[in-house]
Amino acid sequence: MSFLGLHIADVFVLGLYLVGITCIGVWAARKIKNIADFFMPRRFGKAMMVMHAFGTGTHSDQAVSVASKSYTNGLSGIWYQWLWLFATPFYWLIAPVMRRFRAITTADVFEARFSPSVAKLFAVVGMLNLSINIGIMLKGSSAVVDAGTGGSVNANVAIAVMTVMFVIYGIAGGLSAAIITDFIQGVLTVIFSFLLLPFVLASVRGLDGIRDIIGPKAEEMFSLVAPGEIGFFYVIMISINGLVGIVTQPHTMGNCAAGKTENEGRVGWMCGNFVKRVCTVAWCLTGLAAVAYFQGRGFKPEHPDLVFGIIAADFLPKILPGLLGLFLAALLASVMSSCDSFMIASSGLFTKNVYMPLIPDKTQKHYVLVARITSLVIVAGGVAFAYWLPGVVKGLEIFWKVSAMMGIAFWLGLFWRRTTVAGAWAGTLAGFAVLLFTSRIAFGDFVLWDFHANFADKLPDFMVWEGELYMPWQMVFYLMTGFLLTVIVSLLTKPVDREKLDNFYALVRTPVRPGEQVAVPCTLPPDVVVPEKRSLFPNTGLEILIPSRSSVIGFLAGWGCVAAIIYSVYLIANA
Repeated sequence: MSFLGLHIADVFVLGLYLVGITCIGVWAARKIKNIADFFMPRRFGKAMMVMHAFGTGTHSDQAVSVASKSYTNGLSGIWYQWLWLFATPFYWLIAPVMRRFRAITTADVFEARFSPSVAKLFAVVGMLNLSINIGIMLKGSSAVVDAGTGGSVNANVAIAVMTVMFVIYGIAGGLSAAIITDFIQGVLTVIFSFLLLPFVLASVRGLDGIRDIIGPKAEEMFSLVAPGEIGFFYVIMISINGLVGIVTQPHTMGNCAAGKTENEGRVGWMCGNFVKRVCTVAWCLTGLAAVAYFQGRGFKPEHPDLVFGIIAADFLPKILPGLLGLFLAALLASVMSSCDSFMIASSGLFTKNVYMPLIPDKTQKHYVLVARITSLVIVAGGVAFAYWLPGVVKGLEIFWKVSAMMGIAFWLGLFWRRTTVAGAWAGTLAGFAVLLFTSRIAFGDFVLWDFHANFADKLPDFMVWEGELYMPWQMVFYLMTGFLLTVIVSLLTKPVDREKLDNFYALVRTPVRPGEQVAVPCTLPPDVVVPEKRSLFPNTGLEILIPSRSSVIGFLAGWGCVAAIIYSVYLIANA
């Protein structure tokens, strides 16, 4: 018995998941009384925060992109998600700071440090960023569903179904629904990540079989840093770009600040993302094994993005009825657990930082309704981007670049008192200008601008890859331009008011107490005692604090995990 190319057992498993997860989200809606409940419920423990960070940060389009890039480039394709590996230990240091801001959205932080205008700039950039990310996830997941069902479920239909499901429970239950469902969906995502690997490896006789089938290219394909596109410079630059941009991905605030205390945020964010780094290894090895699997059968997928789905369709139905349904349910879980968080974070930016300042003094019920309507608009933009996007890998690269645009203003504003409102605007707009200038901008067959066609032949060879500006050099250009413009303009323009700065840096220094209640974002409770400033550079404009003992220990432990993960993959590659 079959339906839409699936065994009836697969349909049952898939339907059970979709109905169950939607009911949980609607159930969570009972606790939504105001916008704080909807956007930032600060009541979750470490286990929930670990799975929230893992679920929000892990989605099937990443498995698609890593498997796709590993299929074409070998083991070095792992860096398409490991770009944040070297940033992960910093999560231990960043999470408490994000929690201490006492903010609902990241735009609140920009308003507290700079001005309402910079907050609105971030709101626009943040909504664009997350709309792009939603589109990438829907595109990647739909490709797996299409391939996994042998084309019986069209990719565009899959996008529509996934969108309806996560919109229903996300709009109903807000971030609480996202975090609760992330716990369940996180477990399914781990299953999704490792389910295929043992079967596809067995079919090609393990790693030795892959080497034998690939032949002369085996050494290059098994290199973590291969000659060609993904070399050392590539890894270094995407890692720097990732660290710059991670703090200004709007959902990061929820990852860090939805816990009861600072420790819930730091344990959840760092540990949840290390679970993701391990899952990335499985995606990469699946893509690498697919090279041998398809080569041995004289078959080549129409597009590398289809590799993961074709492997699932080839193996899982033969093993056990219902297993492909479990795989597809886990796939949907991985994308829906992220899309709901992104949708809510984007909605928060508009409602809290754009709509409320323009239309104040309305009821909380009114603002929650606006948030839910905005969620629909944000998702519509993401769906439109998904239909336009030519491929998952290309979309992921766009997301990386947009994420970093306001990161420079955030970091300079956090560590340098002299960073000004004009500097933040100048650096951000200059970064976007350089990014657009060094790109190809096209709408279908209509090409508005093509830097590569006009300038690639005039650049040194080391800056060019396959006829285009090498992406790491593009990152160097827009990051350096943004940084220099922010510094220069800040030195030439009026400083931010001293009292405003003192309040901002007092937030950063003051730990959050258990059960602490904050009526207004980015303000300290009236009875709190602000700790004395312990700066690494006293009597300067630099606000770099001496880290606590727990911060140092956790940070070093994070680097130990990074080393262990890389060494483990190195051993696998050389086994």
